[in-house]
Amino acid sequence: MRWLQSLLSPLKKLWFRMHSTQKKRRGIYILYEDVKSCPCEDVHVLWSILVESHTPSLPSKK
Repeated sequence: MRWLQSLLSPLKKLWFRMHSTQKKRRGIYILYEDVKSCPCEDVHVLWSILVESHTPSLPSKK
């Protein structure tokens, strides 16, 4: 039975890493709540520029 636990332990860790809340708070979006609460309009404009520059573009057909 020990071998079963040694097999399942890494899988259990991987499962928790993939489904943790940390995954949802990655990249520039960790700043979203701070930007949203900021009253300065310039910050919102800069945020929109930053978000638009990070959106994945569709691959061009050649």
